[in-house]
Amino acid sequence: MGSYRIAVFASGRGSNFQALVDAMANGSLGGEISVLVCDKPQAPVVERARKAGIDCFLFQPKDYASREDYEQEIAAELSKRGIDLIVLAGYMRLLTSVLVEPYSGRMINIHPSLLPSFTGKDAIGQALAYGVKMTGITVHFVDGGMDTGPVIAQHAVEILEGDDEASLSERIHTAEQQLYPEVVSWFTEGRITLNGRNVAIAAPVKR
Repeated sequence: MGSYRIAVFASGRGSNFQALVDAMANGSLGGEISVLVCDKPQAPVVERARKAGIDCFLFQPKDYASREDYEQEIAAELSKRGIDLIVLAGYMRLLTSVLVEPYSGRMINIHPSLLPSFTGKDAIGQALAYGVKMTGITVHFVDGGMDTGPVIAQHAVEILEGDDEASLSERIHTAEQQLYPEVVSWFTEGRITLNGRNVAIAAPVKR
């Protein structure tokens, strides 16, 4: 049995990608990040991948006639590498059934709110505008809808008096970088079971 293979999709700075790379380096991830898939070849996350010695599959959507066209190329790349899990870490493109269907139950995303509240873009700004006292982060399965897949894990982040988007974002990003590698490790350890919308997480096996 070979190592558990992970593909990370990202479009930007790559802070969550870096947290996953760091967890892989210290052995707590339990799997190998085999490839970074990025739709912006100049994004800072690409440099992070190169520094970590991780292969990159880079593309520019404008070079393709449709979303399905470039996703078919990505799917071929993932299949060639025997990818077990797709981890979306700030990937700013909606996915089609070309990738969602073959990786159903094996594709996850992190969103900066306690879903189902504040889906879509600017979830942190939405939470502040609404005046909620508590927001947070959600790791969920991807099902083709906008932040609608079954919830795997959530972590609450309190909104403090005087918070603005910058201060709240900082605490949310810190929480993301702690939770996301932990959730990925549950997959590599075979602890996640999906039944309808209900996700069960088995206790860790004592070594």
